[in-house]
Amino acid sequence: MATHSGVEGTVKVGANAIAEIRSFSVEETGDTIDDSTMGDTARTYIAGLKTYTASIDCLWDETNTTGQGAMTVGATVTLNLYPEGATAGDIYYTGSAIVTGRTITASYDGLVEISITCQGSGALTQSTAV
Repeated sequence: MATHSGVEGTVKVGANAIAEIRSFSVEETGDTIDDSTMGDTARTYIAGLKTYTASIDCLWDETNTTGQGAMTVGATVTLNLYPEGATAGDIYYTGSAIVTGRTITASYDGLVEISITCQGSGALTQSTAV
């Protein structure tokens, strides 16, 4: 069984890396459809549509125009999430996503941070870096 350190991860918008990533998450879910009928003694279900959401937390970098700067609310992007790194043979997840939110946070005793949220549009697929 292989394990990986989170420090290996990266996120790209298309081919462009998002700078200063602190963490990211991706959640894939699937609907269920009730197909129970009269006479059944227990509910039964079939699989329905799948969806995914992603969130990316970074230190804010206004010079990262093709990464953080491309993640504007309402933009449709190709999101590439690499939990184990982006070297040849590494597994990653890719899909089209709509940027649904950006939160920039600053405090007097901390660094400026940005959180970005995305809603998947279509399938999230698993691929292998080349």
